[in-house]
Amino acid sequence: MNRLLNVAGLVTFATSLFTRAVDPAIPQIAGSLGVEMATAALLSTAFALPYAVLQPLLGPVADVFGKARVMTLCLLLLTLAGIASAFAPNFPTLLTLRMASGIVSGGIFPAAMALAADVAPLGQRQVALSRILFAGMSGNLLGASAAGIVADLIGWRGVFVVIGAVGVLVFIVAIVGFRGTTAAQAPRIGFKSVPGNYRTILANPHAKVCFGSVFLEGVFIFGVFPYVAQLLIATGETRATIAGIVIAGFWIGGVAYTMSIGNVLEVFGQGRVMLGGGSIAALALIAIAMGGWWPLALLSFAGLGLGFYLLHGSIQVYMTELAPEARGAAAALHSSSFFLGQALGPVVYGFGFTHVGPGPTLFMAAAGVALVGTMAVKLLHDRPQPA
Repeated sequence: MNRLLNVAGLVTFATSLFTRAVDPAIPQIAGSLGVEMATAALLSTAFALPYAVLQPLLGPVADVFGKARVMTLCLLLLTLAGIASAFAPNFPTLLTLRMASGIVSGGIFPAAMALAADVAPLGQRQVALSRILFAGMSGNLLGASAAGIVADLIGWRGVFVVIGAVGVLVFIVAIVGFRGTTAAQAPRIGFKSVPGNYRTILANPHAKVCFGSVFLEGVFIFGVFPYVAQLLIATGETRATIAGIVIAGFWIGGVAYTMSIGNVLEVFGQGRVMLGGGSIAALALIAIAMGGWWPLALLSFAGLGLGFYLLHGSIQVYMTELAPEARGAAAALHSSSFFLGQALGPVVYGFGFTHVGPGPTLFMAAAGVALVGTMAVKLLHDRPQPA
């Protein structure tokens, strides 16, 4: 089990490097390819939107052909698209390659979550899922921070070369590491059963709770990230480096979660962990609204990361039991809901910051997160608890 989880986590990490890699290099790309900054910023949307929207289509593919096989193939296609991006002669070509990257990336994360659920018994499942989730989030944060350094040293094309090289190495590891994993996965299904599996998933009343909860998490928690620099400027801190350090606090919270979740579950149980996660995240958003010295903001984002992982990881456990015979499809709907929330979040925060101000917006987001945790505990309490 550990070998499979390690390989799946590594593939997820490598994939996530591609997600935010262009963000720090947007000004360079705009200048190099002769487009406006706002136009170059569409590269992020070109990746994120297909990633979120097409996951429900790609999830069943993993159920049909095998999760490890689909992850390996998608990583290969993603790596090729990334390397090709380094040689894009114009902006439309680069935009098309980013869209292709988003499409194939959507086949990796839900397959990794479903594979983890296949190999981990229910009592160990949240710990296993936490490793995949943490690998993905680590790749997102490292991809953004490292891409800025690489872009400054060798240019934006070098960013794609570097992450493409990482993709090649991880692809080789996946080929070797996934060898002989068929017996560990859930039995494959036929294409004819896919529509019925989706009906089964959506007919489960807990599906609305799981998918709705992670959508709201994406809005309330991740919507604030693009505004971190703006919030720090309001306190007199103008350095972009400090904004990056503060955002990295979220990753620190994820480390704390990954290291402690086994013991925390044993002491408090699933329900209290979920409720505590929503409460911690809500308190962190309130602390962010209070402003102040940037180290306090760093601590607040660490709390936000810890609270998010406690809540999100718990909901994921219930998601894996919506339809055990079609976990790839369930994980795809779950991930799609989450990333659609992330896409909407900055819009919601931007509207709130403009019309009522940062403080009230963050207080309302805190109330929303706390409510998500409370309602998730109430509506999912009758699910079988891990032994």
